[in-house]
Amino acid sequence: RGALLRPLVLVLALAVWQLPAAAHSSVYFPPPARIARHAYDLWFSGPVGHVFLTPAAVDTILPSLGRMAAGFALAAVAGIGLGIAVGRSRPVYALCDPVFQFARAVPPPALVPVFVVVFDFGTPMQLASIVFSAVWPVLINTAEGARDTDPLRLDVAAVLRLTTTERLWFLLLPSALPRIFTGLRLSLSLCLILMVFSELLPGTANGIGFTLTDAQSRSDLLTVWAVLVLLGALGCLLNTGLLAAERRLTGRGSSREGDREERALEEERAARRGIV
Repeated sequence: RGALLRPLVLVLALAVWQLPAAAHSSVYFPPPARIARHAYDLWFSGPVGHVFLTPAAVDTILPSLGRMAAGFALAAVAGIGLGIAVGRSRPVYALCDPVFQFARAVPPPALVPVFVVVFDFGTPMQLASIVFSAVWPVLINTAEGARDTDPLRLDVAAVLRLTTTERLWFLLLPSALPRIFTGLRLSLSLCLILMVFSELLPGTANGIGFTLTDAQSRSDLLTVWAVLVLLGALGCLLNTGLLAAERRLTGRGSSREGDREERALEEERAARRGIV
């Protein structure tokens, strides 16, 4: 039933938008059918050999996706690595947590002048701004997940004399994996936002953010709406893909199943404590 209701709600929302917009014919709020047709003509009406992408799409979408993918990959690798290293030790985590919380609270736009001075305008500055802001959700959630590893499992690992690598691959990472994906989903949203923001700055000659500012300067409101719809669609598709990867790796089909698993683990830990 839920699988049928979700697209129905989307269709109803589009209908609520389409009917009044078509009736009033306002240049500021075009109907979604017109926006979709304009986006298709602008970006997705290319030849089959180019996966239906037009030259405008190659100059707009692909550079932005490349910057976002590079920033997300760097933030994920750095966040998971540092998070596991910090989360393994409770004293180290307690010492580093205030620094992490302070750095996470700094608004990304406030650091743009610093990155411009260090990297100048261009791709390095854009990647630096994306990575710096997107790394903290992954790092903090990974550290929390590693810190919450079941002490009984750590004791068993010590008894079995597992090496540091074996503890990492067979104990810490599986235990922290749900929290890691929580951080990755937050980081992915930040990467999309910061990718657009970094492309709004001077020195950018392509990308979705550049297309948005260029269309705004030419008062091309239809292209502005098309860019906004494109960003929403990209965010939805990327989040869906990450959720699918999370279900595949963690074995959690839904949040309700995850809650049941958490309750079962808590009951198992309580039973073990009672036996001990």
